[in-house]
Amino acid sequence: MDRVIVAVMGPTAVGKTSAAIEIAKNINGEIVSCDSMQLYKYMDIGSAKPTEEEQALAKHHLVDCVDPREPFSVAMYRDLAKNAIEQLFAEGKRPVIAGGTGLYLNSLIYDMDFAARPANDGTRAALYAMEEDEPGRLHEILTELDHEAAERIHPNNTKKLVRAVEAAMSGERVMDFSKDLKRTADYGIILIGLERDRAELYDRIDRRVDILMEQGLADEVKRLMAMGLTASDISMKGIGYKELIDHFNGEYDMEEAVRLIKRNTRHYAKRQMTWFRRYKDAVWFNLSAYTDQNEAFAEIVSFVKGKLEHCD
Repeated sequence: MDRVIVAVMGPTAVGKTSAAIEIAKNINGEIVSCDSMQLYKYMDIGSAKPTEEEQALAKHHLVDCVDPREPFSVAMYRDLAKNAIEQLFAEGKRPVIAGGTGLYLNSLIYDMDFAARPANDGTRAALYAMEEDEPGRLHEILTELDHEAAERIHPNNTKKLVRAVEAAMSGERVMDFSKDLKRTADYGIILIGLERDRAELYDRIDRRVDILMEQGLADEVKRLMAMGLTASDISMKGIGYKELIDHFNGEYDMEEAVRLIKRNTRHYAKRQMTWFRRYKDAVWFNLSAYTDQNEAFAEIVSFVKGKLEHCD
């Protein structure tokens, strides 16, 4: 088998899981999750983890495998994911990457140096520029890379945030800011991007939040808090969990918590699209352009098969 993986990316609630399953079913593939929340145990509802039925349609890896009480990093994810990818190749299966965590996807696309290294002036300038364009983004990234440092540094202290990100990881490679990024030579990659018209996507996000609440997200958060998890744990930084923890800590009522979850999820979806648009060789499919979702998936599967035949 040619060493080519398929990666399905896009904003939250766009339909990545369903599309990835259809692709995997049609190319002898199995799915490797690229979601920073779905890998945690005990966090089934808020992470919108694939259901048992969905996992029966296509085997999933890196789902429900990490204790939320333990620290976890993008470096650890990269090692687990690459091991899963190599195992699938060895078994004659096609790895299908699916998820919306940009840093995790970067770790599979590029060769990344996780060791501290001297500061790069271009990288530093890019980090400052990014924070100016997207206030709060640096702190979110630092939380992914070094949650202990993120706990110590105030979100408004840009100088310290920049230095911490530089110290945590090779900034230019992780953040996709420089022109000397090196694609991994471990395998080829077919990048599939999914999008929807903004109004439709935001409506799907709002409806998903309502469904998650109906499914018992609040009770799930209570159980996690009873296990000793708090807002300081990296696993509890995910949207839905952090807002409900603040609610249970008396910061606002449930109605406000739900409003914040919807708002923060919409903002997150916008940042995801900004990130994924950086991948210039990605092929995008707007699912809003199809009256039948199955028709959209059939076209995506046909495209992937064609690309794989060309690789052969």
